[in-house]
Amino acid sequence: MKKHNFNAGPSILPQIAIENTAKAVIDFNGSGLSIMEISHRSKDFEPVINEAVELFKELLDIPAGYSVLFLGGGASLQFCMVPYNFLEKKAAYLNTGTWAGKALKEAKLFGEVVEVASSKAANFNFIPKDYVIPTDADYFHVTTNNTIFGTELHADIDSPVPLIADMSSDIFSRPVDVSKYAMIYGGAQKNLAPAGVTFVIVKDELLGKVSRAIPTMLDYRTHIKDGSMFNTPPVLPIYTALETLRWLKSLGGLKEMQKRNQAKAELLYSEIDRNKMFKGTAAVEDRSLMNICFVMNDEYKELETEFQAFASSKGMVGLKGHRSVGGFRAACYNALPIESVQALVDCMKEFEQKY
Repeated sequence: MKKHNFNAGPSILPQIAIENTAKAVIDFNGSGLSIMEISHRSKDFEPVINEAVELFKELLDIPAGYSVLFLGGGASLQFCMVPYNFLEKKAAYLNTGTWAGKALKEAKLFGEVVEVASSKAANFNFIPKDYVIPTDADYFHVTTNNTIFGTELHADIDSPVPLIADMSSDIFSRPVDVSKYAMIYGGAQKNLAPAGVTFVIVKDELLGKVSRAIPTMLDYRTHIKDGSMFNTPPVLPIYTALETLRWLKSLGGLKEMQKRNQAKAELLYSEIDRNKMFKGTAAVEDRSLMNICFVMNDEYKELETEFQAFASSKGMVGLKGHRSVGGFRAACYNALPIESVQALVDCMKEFEQKY
């Protein structure tokens, strides 16, 4: 039976990226060695990381003056590294979900933190709109897509202070005006690569402004100077990221990817809104294209477990919603084909007919 992978992360990857990585695990580049056992400083691997950086810059149209880094520790380590490197006196955070809240919590260890707005009282089912970014803040931090609650910022914010964004789950899903950001970061395990590598895009001139001493490994300048090789980088995930970036380019880049993601989301949201058994959980204007959350309508609530089992029998994988929301969550990342979304829609229709 064909499987339809809706896992929220680690998640679906392009088939060609998986196949080429599998080949490299056996024999990388005809070297007679696995990608897992070559030196990260070898003549074989150096072109991999260099091409990955160049494709980042090309696909995202990154302006001059920005560095692209591949680090370890996940986005969770960035929650600490960001204030370590940027927070001198005060930072501003938009609280739109679990991960935004975790980032805010870490920043409080380094200085004053202003929560400019929060949708926590509504279980984070919308993105706050009416807030003021303090102009004396060292930076303003946002999480662009909220995987647990299914909300997303659909446009780049105009910020009066340096803007920093966690784009773990929607990077490369749409064009981004990188020039509006001081820094963009994210774990790669949702739209780019297997777990184990973190990407950072940072504006060089904004570093080195804080008065505190920064541990060597937590200073972005360390990794810029050594080309992400101050310590051994996660070689295998970087290689898979390169294969994914090549795949993105072959499809026509981020405008094409945005078009495809909008089509998938429209297909599934239309069925959620039409089908009397289901309802969406996020405010319509803030609905995520990447993580589509929905539950059973109240009169069918007792059938949630049965629908989960029914969907599983049809090959749907990873549909169970996060405990914070319940119900179901369909992660529709770049690599998920629209055929899988159609299969889920057909499953929902069949279940409706059954009852």
